Amino acid sequence: MIGERLVSRWRLPEPPDAAAAAEIARLAAELRLPSEVCALLARRGHGDPDDARRYLRPRLEQLLPPERLPDMAAAVARISRAIRDGEPILVHGDYDVDGMCSTTILTRTLRSLGAIVTPFIPRRLEDGYDLSMAGVRAAVAAGARLVITADCGTNAVDPARALRDAGIDLVIVDHHLPSGDPPPCAALVNPRRAGADYPDPDLAAAGLAFKLALALVVAHGASENDVYQMLDLVALATIADIAPLRGENRIFARYGLKVMADSPNPGLRALIRAAGLEGKPLTAGRVGYVLAPRLNAVGRLGEAIRGVQLLSTSDEHEAMRLAREFEEMNRRRQELDQRTLVRALALAERLDLDATRGLVLAEAGWHPGVIGIVASRVVEEFCRPAVLIALGDAEGKGSGRSIAVFDLHAALTECRDLLVRYGGHRAAAGVTIASANVEAFAERFNAVASARLRPEDLVPELRVDLEIPLAAATPDFESLLRHLEPFGPGNPAPVFVARGVTLAGGPRTVGKQGGHLKLRLADGASELEAIGWGMGARAAALASGAPVDVAFRLERDEWNGESRLQAKLADIRV
Repeated sequence: MIGERLVSRWRLPEPPDAAAAAEIARLAAELRLPSEVCALLARRGHGDPDDARRYLRPRLEQLLPPERLPDMAAAVARISRAIRDGEPILVHGDYDVDGMCSTTILTRTLRSLGAIVTPFIPRRLEDGYDLSMAGVRAAVAAGARLVITADCGTNAVDPARALRDAGIDLVIVDHHLPSGDPPPCAALVNPRRAGADYPDPDLAAAGLAFKLALALVVAHGASENDVYQMLDLVALATIADIAPLRGENRIFARYGLKVMADSPNPGLRALIRAAGLEGKPLTAGRVGYVLAPRLNAVGRLGEAIRGVQLLSTSDEHEAMRLAREFEEMNRRRQELDQRTLVRALALAERLDLDATRGLVLAEAGWHPGVIGIVASRVVEEFCRPAVLIALGDAEGKGSGRSIAVFDLHAALTECRDLLVRYGGHRAAAGVTIASANVEAFAERFNAVASARLRPEDLVPELRVDLEIPLAAATPDFESLLRHLEPFGPGNPAPVFVARGVTLAGGPRTVGKQGGHLKLRLADGASELEAIGWGMGARAAALASGAPVDVAFRLERDEWNGESRLQAKLADIRV
């Protein structure tokens, strides 16, 4: 059953050798922190005390200057000329949260500098992904002399040529991996482009838009404060796009969450209120799992430009009206997700999973807007890369997700002769494919995955950061762990293992249909409440007083105005 798959492997840390132990001891002495926290720092690559201080106390001053990005000077020069000469500009975004936020950042900044700007985001079903001929038509209709992309364009060679032929210049601001030669353009601001030497290439598009906005206001002698006030949008997009929360992304997320807590943006405030998060701490988890899906829903089921309208409006009533509309759209999206997931799992169960290491599932009637979410759930369930395709009469729209050890974009490159187009990252990608080629693509994709993945790669693995006694899981320790936040990809919440603890009282199930597991752990000296989400079926194998090993994350449970420490179970072994 979904959510009850057992973690089969615990990947435990190697005991520190003499050099590592000395590094941890030095950190503890210089930073005056417990050895457990210093061990976490060292294992995350922050064994140098100065580096550890920068990690624990990130500063905006640590952000790299915008001019380090490739083609930034050319982008600023061309955009500044458009502003000076009154040339209409079209900002062309993408229909996910990153595209909406980066479009909003650039549109608001350009308007503050006096530019004539039209924001545009393609419709997912009618216009397709990326800068396409729909964007070209929108630019011509707007009388634009310059198009600036936000979160797209790196691989849009033919539309870029069409813009050039129409006498429209193009500045690309994007973070997607190149699939071939670059399009003709005035500037390609992409840290992943060939020849780029930017030290931190994992920025979301909103991070790139923020840096371009800063460079523009500096070039025009305007105040940078308004750009820094949009760090809430940068954090929202960075977290929603599952960008690694390390380096500059961690700084963006850390400071952006602070801005978001008291956001100057009426639209974002309305979204927070409608989602029931008003007055609650805004963590990366709440942003990624509660706020972002509500914005994504409008891009999946409606018109993503309405997300830009929400994030751009100064009218409180308009903001609340749009936020409530997005709330209803998100409920519809959840219903579609569930129906599609049930069908996708049924299709996957028909396959010989011993012989299938790359899943391709296709069906007519699936909504192209939700298959990416469902692909993620399929990957979680089967621990295999998966591509889901919503079939049409002639073409299918597909969305893929991957496991950590498998480069999805590289695998699709090996299948490119079977695809109309594709693009994305190592972990997520989109495809367009002729319906007649789906079967051949499924065979090729599985062959590529089978060649690259070992049997052990297909077994779910839990990476453990540290073994600690239960008595070490104290409120003070949890408080220190907050300095490692925000947690997410590239900077996951630490997982601890406590061995030989006992169950104080019998296990019980809670939640709808008893789907979750509640325990009280004890080691003779201390006790700690534990919750295992989706682990309700495992209660039958546990008994009061039984010794168990538990893997858990330590967190604070806020409920009905009360705050208490609890272990969020990752796995449990009798």
